[in-house]
Order: sequence, then C-alpha cells, then structure tokens
Amino acid sequence: MYKRIPLLDLSSRHTCFLWGPRQTGKSTLLRTLFPEAPRYDLLLSDEYRRLMARPQAIREECASRGLAGPNQGAPIIIDEVQRVPELLDEVHWLMENRGLRFVLCGSSARKLKRGQGNLLGGRGIRYELYPLVSAEVPDFSLEQALNRGLVPSHYVSSDAPRLLEAYVGDYLREEIVAEGVTRNIPAFGKFMEAAALSNGKIINFANIARECGVSAPKVRSYFEILDETLVGRFVRPIARRGRRRIVESARFYLFDVGVAGALARRGQVREGSELFGRAFEHFIQMELTAYAAYSGLHYPVEYWRTASGFEVDFVLADGAIAVEAKATAQVHSGHTKGLRAYAEEHHPRRSILVSLEPRPRLLDDGIEVMPWGEFLAQLWGGAVVV
Repeated sequence: MYKRIPLLDLSSRHTCFLWGPRQTGKSTLLRTLFPEAPRYDLLLSDEYRRLMARPQAIREECASRGLAGPNQGAPIIIDEVQRVPELLDEVHWLMENRGLRFVLCGSSARKLKRGQGNLLGGRGIRYELYPLVSAEVPDFSLEQALNRGLVPSHYVSSDAPRLLEAYVGDYLREEIVAEGVTRNIPAFGKFMEAAALSNGKIINFANIARECGVSAPKVRSYFEILDETLVGRFVRPIARRGRRRIVESARFYLFDVGVAGALARRGQVREGSELFGRAFEHFIQMELTAYAAYSGLHYPVEYWRTASGFEVDFVLADGAIAVEAKATAQVHSGHTKGLRAYAEEHHPRRSILVSLEPRPRLLDDGIEVMPWGEFLAQLWGGAVVV
C-alpha cells in the first residue's frame, strides 16, 4: 500500500466530493483514513438497488444511529455517488438539518452536472485523486512507470499489459456507455485509439473525424466526454501574447501514460526511442498536473507554440515557469531553442529542461538542464512553483 499525499482537509467539518478515474485508489484512501466510517458502496448491486428504490433510506438510517453534527466523528462515505443522483438531495437535507458531513466519492461528475443533479449548492469542496505520483512510490522506476502507467494495481503488477488491456477494453468503454452519451460504440472505440495515437499532440478534429468515420463536431464532443469523465484533460495554449504568432489549438493528454500506451498498442517502450520520449513528456505532464492540485496552488498547466514551430511543452504559474521535457542523456542547443525563444518574449523566472542527464547544469542563457529525478524532487518539495 502506498502512502498517498494528503489532499483532503478531512479534519475540517466540511462535506467534500472526491473524484478520480476508477482504480486510482479513492476507496483505499478513504478506508485507510476512516476505517470506522459508515459507508455506502454503490458498486454493490444490492446496495445500488436498495438506495435507487428508496433514497430516503440513508436519512432514516442516520436517524436510527442518532447521528448529528456534534457527535458524528468520521464522515459518512458514499462511493460511486453518481450512480444514484437522487441521494444528493438527501445528503443536502442531512447537511442542512442535521449538520452531518459526507465524503462523496465517484469516477465522474458528468452525469450529475448534465442531469441537473444536486451538487449541494457549492457547499461540497471538490477534490480529485490522480494516479500515483513519483513522490508516493518508494524506489520509483521511470521505465516501469512509462510502460505500466501509474494506476496503483498496474504499476506493481508484472502482468500489467493484460491488466491494461482489460482496463481499456472493459472499463473505459463501460464508463462511456454508462454515461449514455453515445450509441455508436464501434466509432467511439476507433476514436479512443486515435486519441491515444495523438496523445500530447495538438488536436486536429477533422483528421481524427476522417479516421473514425464521424463528423468533426462529434469528435470534439468525444474529447469533451473524456475531459468531463476525467479520462483525459486538455492542455491549452498560454493566453499571453508576444510578437510571434502563436498556435491557439489545445493539446490533449489521457489521464495515465500506461493507459495511453495500451490504447495506442505501442508495446514496450525503450530508452532512446521516439515512443519513450513521448511517454516521458506525458509522465512529466501527469506530475505537474497532480502537483498543481495537491499543493493547493491550482495553477493551469499550459503550453506555448508559435506558428513558426518554436515550442515549450509546459508553461506554469501564469507564464513564470517554462518546462521542456526531453528524454535524452545529452542535451544540445537544438533541444533548448523553444525555451530560448520563449524567454526572449516572456522573460520567465525559470526555464527548465527536464532530461535523462545524470547531473544538473546551468547554461549560459540561464536555462537549467535538470535530471528528471532532481526536477521531481524540487517539484514535490515546493521549490519549482512557489
């Protein structure tokens, strides 16, 4: 079991939502923190049917226990709450009239938002749990992470390829079917593969639409579904303007590097290959995104690219930090041209090239060439974005 980075202020008296893709460890985290908490698991078919038929049962059971705010102790946990949206009306009433506190856990808030579900009038703090990050894994292995991904059960398993195949084949499509947003499952399956092949690249809706045999607006809606169900996220271009004309289309990353690899059927990635480089960039994006949330800084992870081809993979803290990820053990001037061009226009506080080099270097133009392990130690130590 991994010791997850604390992300919930669960000592406070606030109800919260905890979202995250399945198997990222939400239920395990809550069992660890609150072993004695009353729990409703809506993945259990009998529990689901019971509360679907009578949502008010949760109110009656809280009354039977004599629960009220002053004597509650641990929060009441409802797992996969999006499966019975009507429960949120009962939760809202219990919060307002009994002072009770809940942790409402699930893999997607999309159905609640689209179905006008009760999101507690802004009284529920929103948190998200990501796959494992490097700071949570003793003896972290980069090669293992890039090939297996960082969903906990996948990272530790020698049978990760088969687990990943099952995950993308069953869960992802099942999740989308459960959302009730598409009946054309074959087309959506093709789209998922195309999305994985374009992972981390600038999205071209028309090209992907041709590959999948659907319209460009449909492809756009599919990407929005992945974003809303936490299966992936957009990385948008930085809004800051300079003298160079910039590309204004978004890039898209799936939530886990292993899942992206399984969907793209890329097999084993080995150091020195193009696929390794793409997986390495994706991994750095995952770490930056998780740190932005877990640290409470909530800065957007953006990118910068000019029409002439200069590019910086990630721009943080309103443009103050520029980060380029290069899976090379020998950084040369060609690798730093994007950082140099960005610095000429926007004068960031730090320009960092994350690499496979064994020792850090400071170049004459102020660019920091940093081993990936040291960069992540600085990131999770709070020394990169302050």
